[in-house]
Amino acid sequence: MLVGISTGDDAGVYRLTPDLAVVNTVDFFTPVVDDPYTFGQIAAANAMSDIYAMGGTPRTALNIVCWPQAGLPQWMLGEVLRGGAEKAQEAGAVIVGGHTVADEEVKYGMAVTGVISPDRIIRNVGAQIGDVLVLTKALGTGVLMTAFKRDRLAQEFYDSAVKSMAELNAAASGAMLKYRVHAATDITGFGLVGHAAGMAQGSGVTLVFEESDLPLLPGALELCRAGMIPGGGARNRQYYAGSVRINEEIDDAMAELAFDPQTSGGLLIALPEDDALKLLADLQQSGNLDAAIVGRAAPQSDFLIELV
Repeated sequence: MLVGISTGDDAGVYRLTPDLAVVNTVDFFTPVVDDPYTFGQIAAANAMSDIYAMGGTPRTALNIVCWPQAGLPQWMLGEVLRGGAEKAQEAGAVIVGGHTVADEEVKYGMAVTGVISPDRIIRNVGAQIGDVLVLTKALGTGVLMTAFKRDRLAQEFYDSAVKSMAELNAAASGAMLKYRVHAATDITGFGLVGHAAGMAQGSGVTLVFEESDLPLLPGALELCRAGMIPGGGARNRQYYAGSVRINEEIDDAMAELAFDPQTSGGLLIALPEDDALKLLADLQQSGNLDAAIVGRAAPQSDFLIELV
């Protein structure tokens, strides 16, 4: 076992031979959108994200399904599975089976196995003082999907959120492997602050984020100001309050978005400044215009995270 649960890494890594290891992860959740096919795509992309955060390549997946015995037509389940299968195919992974459990609440996701070179594992610890932080997707899916559930989300904002959530982190992972990455993690349910706090604690540094540099999905800031704050975001802010220093001049809605729980969010990557600039250029040239340099790693202070 090369990577276990001791530092809360994104996935476990087990060495098979001197030059080959497997990466294992599992993730599933309740629907975030109404369309079953789209839900399948998002859930699959989210499940595979942990493999990409470690620098691995997904190879096989097992479907995990909770579905009610009555009340929903079977074609909906077929559409969920079709969405997941097409996203797995896009990733170059093969679905080799799965398991279904009768449940009144719909849930779907995958257990994913990937491959990785034992000497190229990227963990969520190891950030060094002076490192620059690159974020590869915009924030705000929690706020936007809360607005969607309350019938307050414009179609254009919904479309951009769905596009972001269904996008694989494959290209971002492939790009970061070209550089001297010291640490990386994917941003999901604990929000930017929560996942960054794990990186900071394990690395013995403080991560400082520039509020003005945080990329946001269209409509996220306005809807956050309108009160579209998900319960998960409020819980994240309460839980991590003692670990975060927030500059008093920062707009409270921007602070909320730093805690916003993301579904299938991007990668947060810590690497030397010159490599960070090259990585950002690579990402933007490949069409990822949301990617941004969002902060830096500083000597450890009384807080794991500072939002300035």
